[in-house]
Amino acid sequence: MSGATLTSEQKDGRLRATLAGEWTLAMLPTPIAALEARLRGLAASDVLWDLQGVGRLDSVGALLLWRAWGQRWPAALAAAAQHRSVLERVADIRRDRRAKPRRRHFVWLHVLGGLVLSASKNVVEIITLIGQLLLDVGHLLTHPGDFPWREFSANLYKSGAQALPVTALVGFLIGIVLSFLSSLQLKAFGADIYIVNLLGVSIIRELGPVIVAVLVAGRSGSAMTAQIGVMRVTGEIDALAMMGVSRSLRLLLPKIAALSIAMPLLVVWCAAAGIFGGMVAANLEMGLSYGFFIDALPRVVPLANVWIGLGKGFFFGLLIALIACHFGLKVRPNTESLSSRTTMAVVTAITFVIVVDAIFAVLTRQIGLPGGA
Repeated sequence: MSGATLTSEQKDGRLRATLAGEWTLAMLPTPIAALEARLRGLAASDVLWDLQGVGRLDSVGALLLWRAWGQRWPAALAAAAQHRSVLERVADIRRDRRAKPRRRHFVWLHVLGGLVLSASKNVVEIITLIGQLLLDVGHLLTHPGDFPWREFSANLYKSGAQALPVTALVGFLIGIVLSFLSSLQLKAFGADIYIVNLLGVSIIRELGPVIVAVLVAGRSGSAMTAQIGVMRVTGEIDALAMMGVSRSLRLLLPKIAALSIAMPLLVVWCAAAGIFGGMVAANLEMGLSYGFFIDALPRVVPLANVWIGLGKGFFFGLLIALIACHFGLKVRPNTESLSSRTTMAVVTAITFVIVVDAIFAVLTRQIGLPGGA
């Protein structure tokens, strides 16, 4: 193989540039800038370019010529068909890059359609995941010895027991703030005793489940997504498949079952801390005795509110775990995908928690409230 050569001569009253040898990245002379400057100098005049002596021409050599020609075809060019095709491909690439982007008149429709399709795909995948989990539950009903008790207990400890301090602290502070702000308004109307009604219903029925769901989504949900995502990045999930271990039975089901059971217990814990904080604030701000508060609470807050709070806790836990596991399985083997999927899992879980809470509020509006059933 010979390197790329360039000669120029006057022939029949016209300047002729003759290229020969191998015009590839490996065979081009260095520095390439000197060769490119020489090519540009020749292209400035009326030149017949003769490429018939070129053995091989790759994209680098073609790009060098195309740039020297000012990104347009010379008036006279003699080249083999295969070399001309390489030059045409380079010319098409450069032309596409210089083309101005076309204005879209319905960009919003394109974006909306993409979001709808992406959401539909995620919903279908989550439904598929639920179906697989139901099959696993059916298998465990006939083979109870296969239940992963160790994984279940470990997830129950991480999602439930380790979340007790933060949920108690947040619930206590929310109860203090809500009681303090409510007392300012109730005292103005002489309705001090109704602080018990307000705190009991709002914390047990609404604030307790929602606060716990947001905390768990940011704490346990993100941890589940990150753990499953790291297992995908490191190939551990593929290793489980190679060993014949069901990933849904050993990895996903214990997480979902543990969080679904832990969430109602955390709701009760957080609600108790919130009511205690509200009771302390009511005593300090309004002089309401602890005995009166404890005695009035079960009379003014129907038991149905407790069951509604527990039901919300169960469904919120199930929803958060499903979303966390779903996005964890969608992680690609790179750190960028891991971080984006974890963020997406937390945001999606919190959004769906609020939506489901609104649906619960509509469906249970006649239960456990004054004037309701």
